[in-house]
Amino acid sequence: MNKKEEIALDRMRKSVQKLGGSTERYRDPTLARFLKARTMDSEKAAKMFVQWQTWRASFVPNGFIPESQIPDELEARKAYLQGLSKDGYPVLIFKGSRHFPCKDHLQCKRFVVYMLDKAIARAIEGQEVGNEKIIVLVDLRQLTYKNFDPRGLVNAVKFLQDYYPERVAKLYMLYMPRFFQSVWKMVCYYLEKGLREKVEIVKNNEKERNEFVKKIGEEVLPKEFGGRAQLVPLQDVTVPGQLNC
Repeated sequence: MNKKEEIALDRMRKSVQKLGGSTERYRDPTLARFLKARTMDSEKAAKMFVQWQTWRASFVPNGFIPESQIPDELEARKAYLQGLSKDGYPVLIFKGSRHFPCKDHLQCKRFVVYMLDKAIARAIEGQEVGNEKIIVLVDLRQLTYKNFDPRGLVNAVKFLQDYYPERVAKLYMLYMPRFFQSVWKMVCYYLEKGLREKVEIVKNNEKERNEFVKKIGEEVLPKEFGGRAQLVPLQDVTVPGQLNC
C-alpha cells in the first residue's frame, strides 16, 4: 500500500466515525475495497461502508443466511461452487435456465446473499482476509422468456454493487441467446464502471471456449464447460467458517 492509499484509508476511518460507524473490526483490505469502489474518495467510501454495515446488521443479523430460510431456491439446484481457478478464485456457477421469476422476493434476496457469502468464504483458501474475490459464471444455455426475472436481476446487481464491492474478479456470460443480448445491454447501463469492466461475454466458438478453459483451468471447470470436474451444488460445499462479507 502506497502513501496516498494510507492517507485515503485514514481519512475514510475518520469519516466513518463521524457517520456513526466503526472500522475497528476491519482490516485495511476490507476498507480498501470500498475506497476502490468509490474511486478513492474517502467520504463516499465511508458513506458506502456505513450503509453496508447498517444493511448487514439488519439483513444478516446472525452473520449468515440459514438454509432453512431459502428452501425453494436450494431445491432448484441452480447454483454451484467449484474449486479455485488458476488465479486462486472460487468459481461460482449460476444456471439461468433453472431460475424462474421469484414468488417469494425476500427468499430470493436471501439466496443471493447466501450464494455470495458462501463463495467468498470459500475464497479464504486463496486470498488475504478482507480481499477475497470470486469468479462468477452465468450459464445461459436453454434460457427462455419464462426464466426472465427483471426484479431478481436488478436485486442481484444492486447487492453486488452496493454490498459486495470489489468482490468479483471476473464475471463470464456463457452461451448468451440472441434475445437476451438486448436485455443485457439495458442491464449494463446500470452497472458501475468497475463491475462492467469485469464482465466478459464468451462467444460460442471453439477459439473463445478454449481460451476461457485455459483461463479458469480444466481441473475446476465442469465437463459441460470443457473441463474435467463434476458440478458441485452450492449447498453441498463446506466452507471454513462464515465471513462478515
